[in-house]
Amino acid sequence: MSNLTASTPVWLFDLDNTLHDASHAIFPSISANMNIYIARVLGDGVTPASQAAVDAARIGYWKRYGATLLGMIKHHDVRAADFLHETHTIGDLRALMRFERGLAAMLRRLPGRKILLTNAPMRYSSDVLRHLKLKRHFSHHIAIENMQVHGQLRPKPSKLMLRRLLRKHGLGARRCILVEDTLENLRSAKQVGLRTVWLTRYLRQVEPSGSASLPKMAKQPTYVDVKVKSLRQLPARLHRLR
Repeated sequence: MSNLTASTPVWLFDLDNTLHDASHAIFPSISANMNIYIARVLGDGVTPASQAAVDAARIGYWKRYGATLLGMIKHHDVRAADFLHETHTIGDLRALMRFERGLAAMLRRLPGRKILLTNAPMRYSSDVLRHLKLKRHFSHHIAIENMQVHGQLRPKPSKLMLRRLLRKHGLGARRCILVEDTLENLRSAKQVGLRTVWLTRYLRQVEPSGSASLPKMAKQPTYVDVKVKSLRQLPARLHRLR
C-alpha cells in the first residue's frame, strides 16, 4: 500500500438524517409501524398493549440499549429480521424522501473512500441509496444486520462494533471520519479514536424513539471535531480534521 493510500481518509457516513431528511416523513412512518408491532408483542394475543405500555417499552429500550430493537430481542424473544422488516415496510419510499440536491458532487469533493454505516436494515437502506443515486460512491454498505459481535447485534453507538469494523477493514482509527447526526454515536466514535463530523441539517426535536434528540447547546461538544449544517460546507473545513 502506498503512503498516499495509507494517509487518505476513510469516511464513515450515517444515512438517516445525515444524507436525507428522515424526520420529515420516513421516521414518523417507521415509528407508527413500531408502535403497532410492539403493541402486538406486548399484548395478550387478542388485545394489543396500551399506548402507554408501548411508549414505555419503545423509549425505555432505546435509552437503555441504544436501539429499541435490542430491548425487544432481549426481553421479548423478537427476531431481528421480523422487527426490521415490519417496521421498515412503509410503502412508496421515494414519495416520502427529502434531501439536498447535489449530494453526489459533494461526496466527490471529499478525498478518500466512503463507507455507509447505518443502523437501518439492508433492504431499506439500499432502497434509500438507490433513490439518492449514491450507491456507487460507497465502497462498502454496512447495515444493522452486519453489526454482529460475538453473535449478538451491536449497532451504533457500540464501541465493540466500531473496533471490529476497523480490524476487519485494516484501518487505523485516526484515519477514519464518522459523519453523523446523532451525538451519542459521535461520542463513542471519538472514544475509539475516530475523527467526527456532526451534521445538523435534518435534526428535529423528536425522533422515532419518542425522545428529544436535538440538544440545545451554544457550543459543539468537545468530542465533535467539525460541526456543519450541510455536506456542502465540509470540504472547506477539512483542515480541521487533519
